[in-house]
Amino acid sequence: MPAEERYTDDLSTRVRLVAAAYVLLLRVAAGSTSPGAVQVLLHLRQGTGYRDGHWALAAGHVDPGESVVAAAHREVREEAGVEVAAADLAPLTTVHRTVRGGGPREQRADVFFTASSWTGEPRVMEPGKNAGWRWFALDDVAAGLDHPCVPHELQVMRLVAEHGVAGGGVPAVLTAGF
Repeated sequence: MPAEERYTDDLSTRVRLVAAAYVLLLRVAAGSTSPGAVQVLLHLRQGTGYRDGHWALAAGHVDPGESVVAAAHREVREEAGVEVAAADLAPLTTVHRTVRGGGPREQRADVFFTASSWTGEPRVMEPGKNAGWRWFALDDVAAGLDHPCVPHELQVMRLVAEHGVAGGGVPAVLTAGF
């Protein structure tokens, strides 16, 4: 990297920003034309130590040297066994949040995408972390399910249920935990 592109200040005092990608796999319930019939695919977390027993989207951290789009593509394949083309990943929002217990300088940038086209059928690829995939109506997710949802993911899904994915109803940036 050329010298003019490097930071020269002491980065040890800077906020640590951890990036992750989230994908809302969306479909319209079979035989329905109602706008409220949009469904989202969630899995029940287990064995991870983070929000086990919560419904969650396909998601994961961005690996070193990886773009957030590549991370979204990889995570959906690794967790749900489906292939989503990069062109079919539509940026939705970013949640900038703090993590309780993560230290005063740890923050997260969670980039959310939607996809309504993919190849393959969703299936459990990581049985130690995933107790099963299920389709839920977005309206039902917003109202509450049999198990809780990961809070910042629920925040995004409620906005999608209320405003849809088109038309700018979901803000480009949300915050949580501040």
